Amino acid sequence: MEMKKINAGKLRAIGYDARERALRVEFEDGTAIDYSGVGSEVWRRLSTSGSAWSYYRDNIEEEFSGVRSRVKPKGNTQQLEDLFKAQGDEPST
Repeated sequence: MEMKKINAGKLRAIGYDARERALRVEFEDGTAIDYSGVGSEVWRRLSTSGSAWSYYRDNIEEEFSGVRSRVKPKGNTQQLEDLFKAQGDEPST
């Protein structure tokens, strides 16, 4: 599913799979909700809305049940974790 980055209220990205009728909404706190049974007209209105956050709250959040998850970071985060380890974590010589 291709995600469209947005900056609307707490929304950070939205995506839609027309064949599966699946909508994914990602939030600023790193969570995501996957909704099933969402029609293409709902997606069209959300993705073109001048106020996507309000449209989401009024027409999706209350109308569809979704499954919450965490957004998986892209790429290998272990390299960044290793790079930014606190100096106290390293053995002294």
